[in-house]
Amino acid sequence: MAEKTLIEPVTMHRDARGAVFEPVDAPALAGSRNVHVVLTEPGAVRGNHRHVVGTEVTVVTGPAQVRLKEDGVVRDVLVPAGATWRFTVPPGVTHAYRNPGPGPMLLVGFNSELHDPAQPDAVREEIL
Repeated sequence: MAEKTLIEPVTMHRDARGAVFEPVDAPALAGSRNVHVVLTEPGAVRGNHRHVVGTEVTVVTGPAQVRLKEDGVVRDVLVPAGATWRFTVPPGVTHAYRNPGPGPMLLVGFNSELHDPAQPDAVREEIL
């Protein structure tokens, strides 16, 4: 059986100015070779791929629909509006993120592998 996705809430610190959070801890940050920030418009989907080698940690601020395919089983996780959750997705797990709206969805991704467009670590698989 393959490794499962770890899902954790992320603590948000809020005040009148807005909110701040730390997306990953020091060991996860040190193990990252790629960091990307993604803003996704309502109705749009990101992901729909799995990594062959890399572990990807994605922090999602909801509302968001996250679909995972682990060991052939598809499951949906709904991140509530205003909540921030961290998904540690091991190699071989297909993952996708949909923004149900009404505003932009924020994703912050950290991958253990460098992004190489000539030899991508991502294998496309549409699940959402």
